[in-house]
Amino acid sequence: MTTLLGPEEIAQLAPSGYYIALRIGFAFPMEEVNAFPEEWISHYTKQRFMLFDPIVRWAYSHTGTIRWSELPLDDPKRIIAQAQTFGMRYGVTVSLFDSGADAQRSFASFTRSDREYTDLEVKLLKAFLARRHNETAPPTNLTKAELEALGMVKDGKRLKEIAFELSVSEGAVKQRLKNAKLKLGAKTGSQAAALANQYGLI
Repeated sequence: MTTLLGPEEIAQLAPSGYYIALRIGFAFPMEEVNAFPEEWISHYTKQRFMLFDPIVRWAYSHTGTIRWSELPLDDPKRIIAQAQTFGMRYGVTVSLFDSGADAQRSFASFTRSDREYTDLEVKLLKAFLARRHNETAPPTNLTKAELEALGMVKDGKRLKEIAFELSVSEGAVKQRLKNAKLKLGAKTGSQAAALANQYGLI
């Protein structure tokens, strides 16, 4: 029950906006949703707040949850105070980190203007992020042959070329790509190759 929040429920729980970054690799998230107010996004970007943001700093160095009112007061640019003037008076940030080989972090911030988040709401938002983090985990069931075919698709090779290079039939290549698409949740071979590349599998 607690993990079944969808976009509508998130919008209700964060009426002043929210930000979700899933599976951050070296620098960029695999998936990102920025539903903060447009004026705040513009102001934040122009002021280059990312480098000074105590919320982002906390998210990169901790796991768990924190209400913005509980953050240490190391905020020289007064980013939290400025966010309040854009209607984001109360916020909660959630941060998760995989300790496995891919060691990827996901974090999210949710805001509202009327009141602090309740403990139950914080738990629901943490469960939501954990579910999205797990849903976007790289698949572990792709075979060596499937990854080989995807690597060649990424390199721009056509079906005939792949079949020739691997000394298999075009039908065999098609089947490998079909299996890979299914496992990656991709619609096309090139989308599957792009996802596998994003996951660092090829």
